[in-house]
Amino acid sequence: MSRDALKTLFHPFATGAVPVPLAGERVLFLGAEAGLGFPEGFAAKVTAVQPFRPMFRFLPEGTLPEAEGHDHDMALVLCGKHKGENENRVAEALERVRQGGMIIVAGGKEDGIQPLRNTLLKLGIQLDYSPKYHGVAIWLARPQDATAAIQALKKLPVTVEGRFQAAPGMFSHDRVDPGSELLAERLPTDFDGNAADFGAGWGYLTVRLAEQAPRVNRIDLFEADYKALEFARVNVARNCPNLNARFFWQDLAVEPPKEKYDLVIMNPPFHEAQAADPELGKAMIRTAASALRGNGRLMLVANRGLPYEPVLKEEFRESGETCRNARFKVLWARK
Repeated sequence: MSRDALKTLFHPFATGAVPVPLAGERVLFLGAEAGLGFPEGFAAKVTAVQPFRPMFRFLPEGTLPEAEGHDHDMALVLCGKHKGENENRVAEALERVRQGGMIIVAGGKEDGIQPLRNTLLKLGIQLDYSPKYHGVAIWLARPQDATAAIQALKKLPVTVEGRFQAAPGMFSHDRVDPGSELLAERLPTDFDGNAADFGAGWGYLTVRLAEQAPRVNRIDLFEADYKALEFARVNVARNCPNLNARFFWQDLAVEPPKEKYDLVIMNPPFHEAQAADPELGKAMIRTAASALRGNGRLMLVANRGLPYEPVLKEEFRESGETCRNARFKVLWARK
């Protein structure tokens, strides 16, 4: 998300279309991001909500990974790139803001803000809007009865392969990622030590490792998306009720694990906002190298074109490729 989206979000205050909230009022900020100060005269108490750890870390003390409370006087909603997640945020704003309270939603064109506006209009919601800073701001008063709109906007969890649950906004929320599946098929069957799943998402690779290596001692799941990690708790408990598992909400690029492992598995992220960025995966590989015991193993899957082999050679005693297909490659390394 660029700073333009934040400027777009605050534009209705700058024009006077929406009154600036006063001292004593409570404002919920969904999808909050750091970058700009609030408009002049903005004296309300703000509860920022951001489930993505790399963004959460730059927000002020008191920021929450998920929303709490009801009857807020106002909600600010920043859109992201996932349609379902944006609609869920608007539904949550409608649930948590008092009747008549203002809701302001903003995003860039690439965030699907125009389709979101059209969806709200089709639901019969009265709103105003203004294009600004390469995006659009939408504002509306919370209607007396928002039940139908909330139900229409709220996206229920998706069941994957009949035994996993995930939600819009999470990586590969509606199907098993084919790269993760390729890695899962190569996971060891004789492993009996302590493992870590870096970028665990909603828990697919952890469950597959636990099933294929039933003598595994413990698996620690590390994930930057708070909501995905909560779903991982559910999926691990459902599929591997006897697994010794721990769950850590961390940004592995800057918050390394405090323990050492015999095995690290991962399907590292390689996108920041809209652009591919292999540096994210490289940072996680370096973190894995520092988190492994001597002779410990790393197993990862990546898109074929991502240049991870040089950093593996730099950080590990030995490394290589297990297999590849038309889209992905499975790489290994030993400390």
